[in-house]
Amino acid sequence: MVLIRRDLSLKRFNTFGIDVKASYFARAESIEEIVELLEDHRHYFPFYVIGGGSNILFTKNFGGLILQPAIKGINIIDNGPEHCIVETGAGENWDDFVRWAVENNLGGIENLSFIPGSTGSSPIQNIGAYGVEVKDVIERVNYLDLETLQFFSLSNSECDFGYRSSIFKNKLKNRVIITSVVFKLLHHPVLNTAYGNLQEEINRMGRADLCTVRNAVISIRKLKLPDPELTGNAGSFFKNPVIDAGSARELKERYHNMPVFPVSDDRTKIPAGWLIEQCGWKGKRFGNAGVHDKQALVLINCGNASGIEIMDLALKIKDSVFSQFGIKLETEVNIL
Repeated sequence: MVLIRRDLSLKRFNTFGIDVKASYFARAESIEEIVELLEDHRHYFPFYVIGGGSNILFTKNFGGLILQPAIKGINIIDNGPEHCIVETGAGENWDDFVRWAVENNLGGIENLSFIPGSTGSSPIQNIGAYGVEVKDVIERVNYLDLETLQFFSLSNSECDFGYRSSIFKNKLKNRVIITSVVFKLLHHPVLNTAYGNLQEEINRMGRADLCTVRNAVISIRKLKLPDPELTGNAGSFFKNPVIDAGSARELKERYHNMPVFPVSDDRTKIPAGWLIEQCGWKGKRFGNAGVHDKQALVLINCGNASGIEIMDLALKIKDSVFSQFGIKLETEVNIL
C-alpha cells in the first residue's frame, strides 16, 4: 500500500525551494506501487510526476496528486569487451549513477557530472554539458503509459532526441512515467575535453582519466553555479537559442565579442547567458528573486521567493533579450 500524504509542502521537493503545497503526495518505490496508485486515483483528480525537482518551478499550490517515482537499482545486463549495457531505475540520483560509472571505469557520462535530478529525468530534456548529451549513451527508455497502464520501450532513435528535447518533452509529455533507462557505456572511452575550459582544469589537476574529468567538471560547476542546498535554483533556466546562421552572422557584425557555436551548415547556437548578461541582468536582484552573479543563465531564490516572482523575472529577461537581439528565449525549466 502506497502512503499518500495530504497538504504536503513541496519546498524540499524542488530545488528552487518554493513553498507551495500539494493536496496529495505519494512516493512510489516500485512499478507495482505506481500502477496501484494510478489504478486507484488517476480518474479522480489531476496528478503530476516529479523526479528530483531540479527542473521545475511551482507557481501555486497543486490541487491534485504529486507522484514521485523512486525506483532504484543499477543492473548490468550485458558486459561485452567494448560496451557495458546498464539498466538504471528512474529513481536513482543522476550524479550517484555518474559516480558509479566512473568508479567502475565505464565512460560516456563523466562530462555530465554534478547535474542535479534523477536518472529517469535525464532523457526527457536530453541533459547535456561540456560537449556531451545523454542521448549519446542511451540505448532504450522504458516507460508506463498513464492512460492504458501498459509498459513500452523506445529505442534511442525512437526517442526523437534534440537539443534539450525528446519525445517525452513533446508528443509524450505528461502521458508517461519513465521507469528505467538503459545505457551503453564504454570500457575504453575517448575523453571529450575540448569544451570551454575543461582541458585547462584537467591539466591543472594532472593526468587525464575518467576520474579527473569528473572532478574537473565538478570543480568548474561549483565555481559557476550556486549550490541549491544554499541558494534555491534550477540550474540553467533558459535554453541556449539556436538560430539560422545568416541571422547569427548579422548579429556577430554588430556584437564582435558574441560567442557563436555552429551546430550545422545553416544553424548556430548562441549562449543564452551571454545574451542575458549583455542586457544587464547578471547579478541583479528584484525582491526575493535574482540572477546569479557568476552565471546569468541561472535564476535564484534569494530568500523566500514565490514562484510568481521567479516567473515574472524570467518574463522580463525574455522581453529584454528579444528587444535587444530579436531572439526569443525558451525556458528549460518546466513551469507549473
